[in-house]
Amino acid sequence: MTDVVVVGAGVAGLAAAAALRRAGAACDVLEAAGRIGGRAWTENPAALGGEAFDHGASWLHAAERNPLAEIARAHGDGLSQSPAERLRRVMLDGRAATAEELGEYERAWERFTEVATARADREPDTSLADAVAELRGDPWTATIETFESTLIAAAPPEQFSVRDWRLNQLSGTNLNVAGGLGALVARRLLPAAGAVRLRTPVSRIGWGPRGVSVTTPSGTLSARACVVTVSTGVLAAGGIAFAPALPAAQQAAIAGLPMGLLTKVALRPADGGALGLPARSSLYRRVAAAGDPSISFSVFPGGSGILVGFIGATAAWELSRAGAAATEAFARAELSALLGARAEFTGAVATGWGADELLRGAYAYALPGHDGARAAMDAPVGPLVFAGEAWCTDGLAGTVGGAFLSGERAAAMALRLLGGYGPSTAAPAGQSEGP
Repeated sequence: MTDVVVVGAGVAGLAAAAALRRAGAACDVLEAAGRIGGRAWTENPAALGGEAFDHGASWLHAAERNPLAEIARAHGDGLSQSPAERLRRVMLDGRAATAEELGEYERAWERFTEVATARADREPDTSLADAVAELRGDPWTATIETFESTLIAAAPPEQFSVRDWRLNQLSGTNLNVAGGLGALVARRLLPAAGAVRLRTPVSRIGWGPRGVSVTTPSGTLSARACVVTVSTGVLAAGGIAFAPALPAAQQAAIAGLPMGLLTKVALRPADGGALGLPARSSLYRRVAAAGDPSISFSVFPGGSGILVGFIGATAAWELSRAGAAATEAFARAELSALLGARAEFTGAVATGWGADELLRGAYAYALPGHDGARAAMDAPVGPLVFAGEAWCTDGLAGTVGGAFLSGERAAAMALRLLGGYGPSTAAPAGQSEGP
């Protein structure tokens, strides 16, 4: 018997565990994967010459209110600001857009934001695509939709709530983390969170007035409360059975927050050069329709020596089903077409969140009419507390900062269920390989 079981050792789970242990509560952290961090994961693949590559979260968004930025600064970790106006090379019919055309693009973006915001604020919830239907004749609308929905939210615009888009418009400074954001999470959050039982998937959570029983391959844990941080994709697929079933309102919220997919492809130029592009710039093409398969490249982000391509929503899911080789081939072909010449690379790495059964996507978005779904877990469900980027109602949904804050809120709710604990200096550290 323990006080709290935390299911999942992503950012939300680590934040919850740290807060619980600071308060003196005993907790067990269970993680199905063989590593911590969830969708914050840095690797240094040989295919990229050992360059740090974040498979998931890459930036500290809204740094002015992002707790991870504060943690990084407190430890002297290297942070650099992403350019407020990144140099862009937008291709139109095989040529770069002129300064005049880019000016039209900026004005189209302002109109898009104004129209979509007015629709979100004044009328019943609808899709982002429907909200900007009056702008369909503008040649830039589909490109803006691609960014605002397909790439940023990882959602098809016709399936994406305009109110959810409105509520999660990020503002402020975006920061790059030297050595990778996932590495920062492992380095700074794990010691405060304490020991994590890796490779310990949870198959069932029984819950009721007396607490919870959490079933794993190694046995069953009993606790007074449980913080659940798995993705909405896992919850919707029945990856964890709840007995009794969750209430209808929570089940509807989970169904209304499906997982979007953002696939990243990292390419290392063969000659180490920037292919004639300025570092920390972006390269993409104007699209005719938001659903057109397309990719946006970030050139040498954070001073690295790689290009990172982003593919979102429908195209990302289709390529995920086709496999990593098909994803890499698509990225190489798109880049060669954008450059007007074949580009050679020494290596490539593609992310695989769509095929990962422990996550089933990148992050959650709200379907039209489900803009209130994120608030469904603002209170405990019996002894169960839910946390993660999907349940953020503070405008940081889909971000590591939002996941961290959600984890801390979940810990506070769990402590209230326990009757409260006093402060404790005990904070066990480390990462174990099994139960």
